[in-house]
Amino acid sequence: MKRWRLGVFVAVFTAGLVFAVAGSVQRATAATAQATRPFVIVAPVDGMIDLGIAPFVQRVLRDATRDGAAAVILEINTFGGRVDAAILVRDALLSAEVPTVAFINRRAISAGALIALAADTIAIANGGTIGAAMPVQAGAPGAPSAPVEEKTVSYVRKEFRATAESRNRPLLIAEAMVDADVVIDGLIEEGKLLTLTTAEALENGVADFRAVNIDEILQAISLPGADVRRAETNWAEMFVRLLTNPVVSSLLLSVGLLGILVEIRTPGVGIPGIAGITSLALFLGGHWIVQLAGWEELLLITLGVVLMLVEVFVIPGFGVAGIAGISALLGGLTLTLIGEGASVPAITNAVARVTISFVAALVAGLLVMRLMTRTSFARRLVLETDMDAADGWESTPAREHHLVGVRGRTHTALRPAGIADIGGERVDVVSEGEMIEPGAEVVVTRVDGNRVVVRRLHTNSESV
Repeated sequence: MKRWRLGVFVAVFTAGLVFAVAGSVQRATAATAQATRPFVIVAPVDGMIDLGIAPFVQRVLRDATRDGAAAVILEINTFGGRVDAAILVRDALLSAEVPTVAFINRRAISAGALIALAADTIAIANGGTIGAAMPVQAGAPGAPSAPVEEKTVSYVRKEFRATAESRNRPLLIAEAMVDADVVIDGLIEEGKLLTLTTAEALENGVADFRAVNIDEILQAISLPGADVRRAETNWAEMFVRLLTNPVVSSLLLSVGLLGILVEIRTPGVGIPGIAGITSLALFLGGHWIVQLAGWEELLLITLGVVLMLVEVFVIPGFGVAGIAGISALLGGLTLTLIGEGASVPAITNAVARVTISFVAALVAGLLVMRLMTRTSFARRLVLETDMDAADGWESTPAREHHLVGVRGRTHTALRPAGIADIGGERVDVVSEGEMIEPGAEVVVTRVDGNRVVVRRLHTNSESV
């Protein structure tokens, strides 16, 4: 009986050990397969192409290269946006060390077309479109966009051509997306911008294949069953997009200039200075990340602030240092708003934004300085107690007040200060601005602080 029980125990223990080892081997095999399984990163490029999209794409490409991704797929659905932002993305794609795929789902218009052309491979969904990339200048809210000058069109056209050339795609088709003067027989006539449908893009060699979803793309690029990891913008990239928004950046610019102006006029370092420096730091930091602000702009802005401080504290007045400081400050801030390939209207718009922000800050600063002592908070910081003469407060000895109206003669020439005999006393006096010779008859008109002011008495022959 004991031998039978011992045999059962050994059999159960052996079976359990076998199952445990088999499970460990299976899990290890699965983990190894998972570790060696290729993966791709899918990043959305949708909505407005703004300055915040470039840091996002650059980060995705960096992470993909570091982690050994098999490919990066940009899922594009956009009507376009800023040219300078698209150029930053285009440069990142051309220099990427990982294979890139542009999945046009459903449209890659304007700036989106340049991004798509920069990818190694282009896949396009049914009902997709690509093209219509002529640069325009955005008008006022509610107003239509205006065309830009030929210089800008030429620049963007060559950017498209160079991008197509680097990816072995049709050069004239890329140029025709930008310039209405480019004619391609059987495809686009003069005066029309080129936009291709899915079938036209495939037929003319712009797109490489048709795809309905990511799985079909993976099949086409020989990565069936690859792990799909979706990238999303993080909080920092969303914050950068907020800081570079035209409305927000203009507001930060105005608050920053207002804080600096108020701080310059009020001694010490207080709330206005901290708020101004913080606002300008946010403004410049956002534009630094999207590569609009560089060391040159920062040095120019710093030089402007230093020259303004010199004008206020070292050589008071409003001269060369002040004008040069304001010019350097506004020039540096303007350059941070101008991207690569900016048109003349875009430069004019940047100048106008900075100028309006400066004028708004100047007007607001004057109002703040004027109304500062009228708030309950400011009254606790500023001494407003009056010291009236009726209460016994005197800036000069009371004995000098009796001289008002008393006549006398100048003992020395008044130029305009001097000495006069007034009521038998030698008194330091000052004229009302005129030069008075010695021996002239004068009368005391008033006593201002420590000044006894006199006026010449004219004889009848001298009167007019």
